[in-house]
Amino acid sequence: MSKKIAMIFPGQGSQSIGMGKSFYDNSATAREMFDKAGERIGVDFSKLLFEANEQLDQTEYTQPAILLISMIAYKLFQEQCPTEAELFLGHSLGEFSALCASGAIDYVDAVELVHKRGKLMSQACEEINAGMMAILGLDDSVVEELCVKANAEGKKVWPANFNQNGQLVVAGIKEDLQSMESVFKEAGAKRALLLNMSIASHCPLLSSAMEPLGVAMEQMVNDTFSAPIVSNVTTEKYSTKTEALNLLKVQLIQPVKYKQSIEAIADEIDLMIEFGNGAVLKGLNKRNAPNVETLGISDMESLAKVCEAL
Repeated sequence: MSKKIAMIFPGQGSQSIGMGKSFYDNSATAREMFDKAGERIGVDFSKLLFEANEQLDQTEYTQPAILLISMIAYKLFQEQCPTEAELFLGHSLGEFSALCASGAIDYVDAVELVHKRGKLMSQACEEINAGMMAILGLDDSVVEELCVKANAEGKKVWPANFNQNGQLVVAGIKEDLQSMESVFKEAGAKRALLLNMSIASHCPLLSSAMEPLGVAMEQMVNDTFSAPIVSNVTTEKYSTKTEALNLLKVQLIQPVKYKQSIEAIADEIDLMIEFGNGAVLKGLNKRNAPNVETLGISDMESLAKVCEAL
């Protein structure tokens, strides 16, 4: 009996200089994908990814770079060992990679789309000194309660990423986040760490980006899904263009329920494969779904190992 496989894709924070070089150096397909993506948005991806620069950490460049490497990993995997997915899932930006892998959007269109998404997110936060903070060692419910209390006091702080038990990222106005550091620690947090970010993802501060993102998606997304995608917003599966347009707009202002999504599918699948740089999701899944193995493809060596394992 064939394994039921969830194919999963990382989001921002997984980027690093040098990612994708193994693919680029060893695959004509990868080089062609670099070129086509770069032509679409006017970016030299080989320079962006292989030479020291500050652009890679700017969200309008981070997002297309991560998506491109994920889609190269996925394309080369399917070329070497064609495998059907039971479902697709991504973390934040990774949900756009999932949409691409499902066949509902072309990868070059997706690179342009998330480049625009990054710009829209930056523009929404330009005047407001936004940021994000990782909270370690507190139950989700405690963090949520403290955010509700802070909102009632006029502070702009919201839960943004439910990553795993004891690891939740909050987003909001930077000075409000800083004022909450002692509050989280007094409640028992091991750490409350302000992240090096100038945007506040997955919270109401990004509401201005929703409609223009929806307009861009309308032109690019189709109704051809090879398997369902698990929504970050609802943790439920979807497989239509209409649902994708709505859910990926709402994802901008609603928290990413990654932990809950993995828990929801753990009994339905036998294996997860992560496509993209690093092994961020593999690490989270050790806590979120300890009984389901996660394999990762981030370079030619790991690609060969995963194909051999299957």
